[in-house]
Amino acid sequence: MRTILIMLMTGLPILSCSQETDRFTIITGDSEATIYSGENPVLSYVHKETLPPEGINPLYKRSAYIHPLWSPGGERLTRIQPPDHYHHYGIWNPWTRTRFGDRKVDFWNLADAQGTVRFAEYQDKFEQKEYAGFKVRQEHIYFREDGTEGIAMNEVWDIRVLNTNEKVYVVDLTTTLNTPLEKGLTLEAYRYGGGLGFRATEKWHTNNSTVLTSEGKKRIDADGTGARWVIIEGESSVSEGRSGILFLSHPSNRAHPEPMRMWPPDSQEGKGNVFFEFCPIRHLEWVLEKDKNYTLKYRMVVFDGEMNIESVENYWQAFAN
Repeated sequence: MRTILIMLMTGLPILSCSQETDRFTIITGDSEATIYSGENPVLSYVHKETLPPEGINPLYKRSAYIHPLWSPGGERLTRIQPPDHYHHYGIWNPWTRTRFGDRKVDFWNLADAQGTVRFAEYQDKFEQKEYAGFKVRQEHIYFREDGTEGIAMNEVWDIRVLNTNEKVYVVDLTTTLNTPLEKGLTLEAYRYGGGLGFRATEKWHTNNSTVLTSEGKKRIDADGTGARWVIIEGESSVSEGRSGILFLSHPSNRAHPEPMRMWPPDSQEGKGNVFFEFCPIRHLEWVLEKDKNYTLKYRMVVFDGEMNIESVENYWQAFAN
């Protein structure tokens, strides 16, 4: 009965309540906190700065991101520090073109030495049979010319893995933004920035992965368009042969249906590497006022095999309503 109540509270569809699932636990190490379903890892949140490979600019170091994210069958679906973009970190969401006063700061392109995003603290951790997760505070740091640092924005991530009694992982990521700057912070309109960014496993490329959005767009024409949901899936070593993620944007989010950045099939000199981002400032800048909270809500349904459109719409309705 308690599981049913949690599902009703979180808006998840109740499909089967007879199947018992493993209890969620969190194991915290020196570098990351990992959520487990029984003995199987679901995701890791990295709180220690990760250095780039030897010989690469140390400015590419970063913390405060999700990696790995695993499928239920154990397939790793995220990637960090790919040679084409060392500043890509699994699931993450820095802002690219920002300004306050006469200062402009890029928190995305780390090698420009204007700013970074850094883990600050765990505010809460929770382990239940029905869900597990944590709240973390992250800081968007800007670098001053004299070598000192300032905080342009505090960001709280609420990460929860939910028990649906299905053979999927359901991950909720709610991000709350708050700037301490006296005159506020402007997030300029640009094709990259904020929301929820995803760099896919190096296994996926043009010929073995697919994209489909709620508006019927595919990888070739999805960039710059808006969507309620996006499915990205590809070849996998699990028994089903495929794994994927259904990304959902909540209707309360800014600029919903939310615009996206999607690399086209011929990206990265024809290699077809997979990158996707919900980008709420794609077409219109966003002005954050001092000490006000701004929230974005996302859900990821991680699966093996295939997901049909009827199931996708059920997940969407549960999340949206």
